[in-house]
Amino acid sequence: MPNIPKITPFLWFDDQAEEAAKFYASIFKRSKIGKMTRYGNAGPRPAGTVMTVPFRLDGQAFIALNGGPQFTFTEAVSFVVNCETQEEIDYFWEKLSAGGEEVQCGWLKDKYGLSWQIVPTALSKMLQDRDPAKANRVMSAMLQMVKIDINRLKQAYKRREA
Repeated sequence: MPNIPKITPFLWFDDQAEEAAKFYASIFKRSKIGKMTRYGNAGPRPAGTVMTVPFRLDGQAFIALNGGPQFTFTEAVSFVVNCETQEEIDYFWEKLSAGGEEVQCGWLKDKYGLSWQIVPTALSKMLQDRDPAKANRVMSAMLQMVKIDINRLKQAYKRREA
């Protein structure tokens, strides 16, 4: 994978790096799996097993490592998938949450425990509105959701106070 970016997210897996990279690449357009490196005789894993898997998701570079069970993912780090339409939200939500866990406010954990935020691009525009009442209504609506529903956000945004 030429053109090594300055910053690349590096994901530590127990022994599912190749499987996870292929899973993610099957979901995102413009994805590619790069040339894997393998452990040699020096270890710490058996010689010949996959060590790292470079991959790209929609042009974003990542590296997955089979590092062992010492570390697992937490919600302290998540990846945001910006979506223009409800169809995109539904697609990414269904694919990434399969075998994982739906959380709240557009957050989910995939089957590897990695956290994702599936977010409509319209959300930040509504939350940044100059009218704090509109922004507050949108925030309140979002806090009631698991998967984000753009129409419900728009209804909250447009609703007039009585």
